[in-house]
Amino acid sequence: MTEVPHVVAVLGRGVVDPDEPVVSADDLGLTRGDGCFDSLRVFSDESGRATAVDLEEHLDRLDRSAGAMDIDNPSHARWRELVEEALAAWSTPGEAVLKLVLTRGREWSGAGPTALATIAHRGPALPAGAPRPITAVTLTKGHPSDAFADAPWLLGGVKTLAYAVNVAAVREARRRGADDVIFTTTDGYALDGPTSGLLVARGGALLSTPTGATGILESVTVEAIFGAARADGVETRYELIAIADLHTADALWLVSSGRGPALVTVLDGRALRADPDLVTRIAGYADF
Repeated sequence: MTEVPHVVAVLGRGVVDPDEPVVSADDLGLTRGDGCFDSLRVFSDESGRATAVDLEEHLDRLDRSAGAMDIDNPSHARWRELVEEALAAWSTPGEAVLKLVLTRGREWSGAGPTALATIAHRGPALPAGAPRPITAVTLTKGHPSDAFADAPWLLGGVKTLAYAVNVAAVREARRRGADDVIFTTTDGYALDGPTSGLLVARGGALLSTPTGATGILESVTVEAIFGAARADGVETRYELIAIADLHTADALWLVSSGRGPALVTVLDGRALRADPDLVTRIAGYADF
């Protein structure tokens, strides 16, 4: 079977050639970033069957993003049908990222939202529990930890298409010789990564930054890790984490649906500690 590393599927049209244009020049998602998206992990089992991990949870989060932006979101059933078509067309062994994209649609025609799904191959599947180490730097987000408390128009917690700042931060990290970023607030707290949630092990508990006033996006994978950890008798908490506490934590991860828990081994040029047994347990909680 010919491997297909990239798939594009458009609601109302199904799977299309990846080189075929699918967005108009006046689409508000393109011209203004007026849209939202969600992304999740895809993997193939030994039989070659492709599975989208935690699809319902990601569809729920897309619903919340679309609702906050007043964009009509297709039903879960229609998204699931589109995802199934895309998965059936993907035939490259290993891991991939499935992205669900929703824009307000064309400015000139008023035809309604644009909805599409893409699958992009990431690489071969790593063995279960295999470490995914990264280095990171802290970069300010330029606002205090409660900036979004009374400002819903700032779209805190919404996964919008406007990711220019996020990718600019990653470029800055690369210029500094690091892989990724932990955003920080002007009043001294850690937020999350440009494409990931923050997970900190400290004093036998697992911590992550709260949503709401901080404006960060709810992490499906952090919540999955928390759920598995609680079932294993581990305390979990959402609380503001001081930047200084990152360097003294028992371990530190940037967590995303696509790559799972990536262990931060160096932060701002300083090596961090991590118990290998703890790292293995967290990978298991995340089902990676």
